[in-house]
Amino acid sequence: MVSGLIGKKLGMTQVYDEHRRLHPVTVIEVGPCLVTAVKTKDRHGYDAVQLGFSEVQDRKLTKAQVGHLRASGQEKLFRYLREFRCVPDCQVGDAVTADLFEKGEMVHVQGTSKGKGFQGVMKRHNFGGGPASHGSMFHRAPGSIGCSSYPSRVLKNKALPGQMGSKRVTVKGLTVVGTRPEEHLVLIRGAVPGPVGGLVLIRKAGG
Repeated sequence: MVSGLIGKKLGMTQVYDEHRRLHPVTVIEVGPCLVTAVKTKDRHGYDAVQLGFSEVQDRKLTKAQVGHLRASGQEKLFRYLREFRCVPDCQVGDAVTADLFEKGEMVHVQGTSKGKGFQGVMKRHNFGGGPASHGSMFHRAPGSIGCSSYPSRVLKNKALPGQMGSKRVTVKGLTVVGTRPEEHLVLIRGAVPGPVGGLVLIRKAGG
């Protein structure tokens, strides 16, 4: 059995449970993902499957990508390929759908966070800043960043301005509120990293 799926974040909504409690949920379109390659422990050193998601035309892929998919006998071509650990019982061409997950199951969701560009220390690291009144000349700057005469350099990992966001983020321990296999949808309680339309990976907890 495959331990996860590739999906696309569609946005957030809210649903009621059987006790009439309101839950914020993220709607994710998952698959159907097709198995494009199977990795075995004897040949590759580990057991896994490669899944394909988001079917595209061959002109939108490189020749190397097309050749890789054609080599496995695939007629369909996919924009995204990702590997998931599994027990070696899958075959190339098998379809994995939203019914892989069950209501109440715990999952880990991985995505790329929203990019916020170059930001200062107050937004990026939650610095307090200086006095906002007139004349202080110190409002949103980071302050002193260097050492004394020794070692006369800025130490590594110092909290400074820089690129914020656009990083791989994994949110663990989210709960599956419900699934709609006929629509290829999974409803997950809570927030999922990334923008609407962003690629996400959903893995079973412990998988």
